Amino acid sequence: MMDVTVENFEAEVIAASMQVPVLVDFWAPWCGPCKTLGPVLEKLEVEYAGRFKLVKIDSDQEQQLAAMFGIRSIPTCILMVNGQPVDGFMGAQPEGQLRAFLDKHLPSAEELEAAGEEELAQQALASGNPEEALEKLQHAVATDPSNDDARFDYVRLLLQMGRDDDAKVAFAPVIAKAEVSRRLGALKAWLDALDFVATLPAGEADGSAFDARIAADRRDFEARFGRARWLMAQQRWTDAMDELLEILMRDKAWNDEAARKAYVAILEIIEPPRPKVEDGQIPPEDPTVATYRRRLSSVVLS
Repeated sequence: MMDVTVENFEAEVIAASMQVPVLVDFWAPWCGPCKTLGPVLEKLEVEYAGRFKLVKIDSDQEQQLAAMFGIRSIPTCILMVNGQPVDGFMGAQPEGQLRAFLDKHLPSAEELEAAGEEELAQQALASGNPEEALEKLQHAVATDPSNDDARFDYVRLLLQMGRDDDAKVAFAPVIAKAEVSRRLGALKAWLDALDFVATLPAGEADGSAFDARIAADRRDFEARFGRARWLMAQQRWTDAMDELLEILMRDKAWNDEAARKAYVAILEIIEPPRPKVEDGQIPPEDPTVATYRRRLSSVVLS
């Protein structure tokens, strides 16, 4: 629990709520119900173990803040998430109702644990330890199966490491979401490319048949698209996008925009996590992704 004033409000409430929900308790020393509510909130902050941050504002001493929130009676509690008030209540509430209020808005302990494991996984990858990262991501997905970001990173890393069968097993629970999720759809495009290559006749597994067909007819889009998928299976991402651009420059709408969709999927696959920056700053974009995104825009919009 922290006492907040005008001087530290921006840091302790607005900025802090970008990382974790902040419950603002408006109170005053003379308020009897405040003295009942305060200890219960402090107890819950400890029990919820980092799922929210509790701050207290003396509405008598900090009338500017009280007026900003339109406080008309105390105690009044306001829940801040991502710098904005999302809900609140007035009066001293029983502990059961307080828990119901918090549980409605706060991430679960499993969600927090999975998010922490995902962050550790990214650190491990940055340190060149993919096996440790894989272990962290596997734990994140097991802890919170609904965390699609963690699952995306887990399946992508499995595929990058050549563990295709494990990737298919990990992807199976969310395959239905691939139609509506851009990131999961990108993984499905990669898996489909692997399946496509696995069905090629033995004599064509090296991709040479695509090269021969393209040399004979530069507008053989089926061959170009097949070669792009073969390149995807080899994780030769920029070569695959270059091949897809050859289709887009000639026929943007070919096969229900299959080339554009595959190109966008590759961009999703190869984009690394954005580095953390100070609040208000825009994280830099990966130069390869930025370059190929511009190339796609110039072709599609031409």
